[in-house]
Amino acid sequence: MVTMDEARAFASTLPRAYEAFVGGRVKFRVGRVVFLSFSKDGELMGFGFPKEWREALVGAEPEKFQLPRQSDLRYNWAVVRLDAIDEAEMRELVLDAWHMVVPKKVSAAYGETA
Repeated sequence: MVTMDEARAFASTLPRAYEAFVGGRVKFRVGRVVFLSFSKDGELMGFGFPKEWREALVGAEPEKFQLPRQSDLRYNWAVVRLDAIDEAEMRELVLDAWHMVVPKKVSAAYGETA
């Protein structure tokens, strides 16, 4: 099980990522693009994820993943229950979401140091 605080701590270490508080929710951005968001109760984590793979992700593990709310279906976005994943999976989801929004040279440089 992973907590919101653990995910926030990891996300805050990523280059160019910063935390914002919007509409009562904690979100992480690179520039103006959100790549990570938490529900108000801290139980769900929304993350950047390719739309074309979203149905397969949710279908494969519906106990972990869910589609975003109707208004967010147009975005590259999925949602995970934090109590259903471990730290390694959380890190992979956060890192993949960050890679989607950060410039390629920043992503490549991070990969060399990680």
